[in-house]
Amino acid sequence: MERVIAHIDRHHERQPRLDELARVAGLSVFHFSREFRRWAGLSPTRYLRTVALSVAKQELDDRGSVLAAAWAAGLSGGGRLHDLFVSFDAVTPGEYKNGGLGVRLRHGYAASPFGRIHAALSERGLAHLVFVDGSDNAALAQLKVRWPRATFDRDDEAIAALAAQIFIERRGEVTLSVAGTNFQVKVWQALLELGSRGPTSYSEIARAIGQPSASRAVGQAVGANPVAWLIPCHRVLRRDGGLGGYRWGVERKRAMLAWEHATSACARV
Repeated sequence: MERVIAHIDRHHERQPRLDELARVAGLSVFHFSREFRRWAGLSPTRYLRTVALSVAKQELDDRGSVLAAAWAAGLSGGGRLHDLFVSFDAVTPGEYKNGGLGVRLRHGYAASPFGRIHAALSERGLAHLVFVDGSDNAALAQLKVRWPRATFDRDDEAIAALAAQIFIERRGEVTLSVAGTNFQVKVWQALLELGSRGPTSYSEIARAIGQPSASRAVGQAVGANPVAWLIPCHRVLRRDGGLGGYRWGVERKRAMLAWEHATSACARV
């Protein structure tokens, strides 16, 4: 699906045909249509129709805002677009400094619309959620870097239930209990707030935390985001409206924004 979304992104002006998209996916037209509908919730043809670039161009003409244009084009859907409520409860500076001493983390792996995830839950909430592009051992080692003195229990069932809540049911409440420096926590809180409204930028986040000249440091903190998707670093765009980079790959970022856009299209019907 990442390849297909990238192809649509490059060739949306000519509205590529269904058989062309199926070839990109390496599937028959029938199987591609079925898989795309299962992934996005609507048909490929209908998804193409929802990519309203003319709206984006008009938005640029009327308001001169690249971020507003990206929003109008559907790059972010429409806020959370569901009933999942996310609250933020960072660990204290002392808890962060001691590396999770006395903290028990239930961690495990599960599927998502954007690839396999590795996540960890403490008694206080979700501490970690990343996409796994390498081995399980490498993913666990990454978690242990942030929580070096914690105790780890494997619990794939709990993480599968979490993934279902976040990506399928998309309702209920999820509390984030993350570990980071004071500056990182400020950035993640601002990103959670701004990103829930639509696309944002590093400079907008920097202004939100009262440090307008700290865009570069903000970018580093965004890149260190320990909870993918829920702290929506995939919604941070360049000032010119381009996708920019993404810790877990630009193609995945494009697919995430497209999935949100598809969800928005379904919600409007």
